[in-house]
Amino acid sequence: MDDDGLSYSARGATAPASRPWPASPPGFRRFERTVTIGRGEDAWAAAGQAVLQWEVKRRSGFAVTPADGGGIGVREGGRYTITAGRGPFVVREPVEVVAVVDTRDRRGFASGTRWGHPVSGEEAFVVHRDADGRVLLTLRSLTRAAPAGRWRLLFPVLLLAQLGARTRYVRALP
Repeated sequence: MDDDGLSYSARGATAPASRPWPASPPGFRRFERTVTIGRGEDAWAAAGQAVLQWEVKRRSGFAVTPADGGGIGVREGGRYTITAGRGPFVVREPVEVVAVVDTRDRRGFASGTRWGHPVSGEEAFVVHRDADGRVLLTLRSLTRAAPAGRWRLLFPVLLLAQLGARTRYVRALP
């Protein structure tokens, strides 16, 4: 698909810097959900720092390991391995951060699937605040079956696992 190792060609399609989310490329399942996670400057500072350290994923039961020798902090172009499961049922998900936003009122990132990931697409985690001080978390994803490999046949099961993960994501930040 993508010559830089992504398993899809729509790099940055979850548009974490954009409010609202623009049109998506065809062929993906599109998901977006926004939840209030707090109010005020302290909540904003804590959530903004947490999202840029992969805490939504980590507090949801995933391990995040830099795969390119860099640190754990989110950085555009950074490559990571997300690990889920236990014992013999461990799934490794290679990803690359394809977009980062870090402004006065919006912080977050999008990660794209690399070859070998069980699905193909992109996921974004964005913390933002509105004029009255509410701090919100927005999740966005574009998902389709992996372009090749054994995971293609398990795509319906992976969609159920994705639903479970999203439930944990919305509870990950106080």
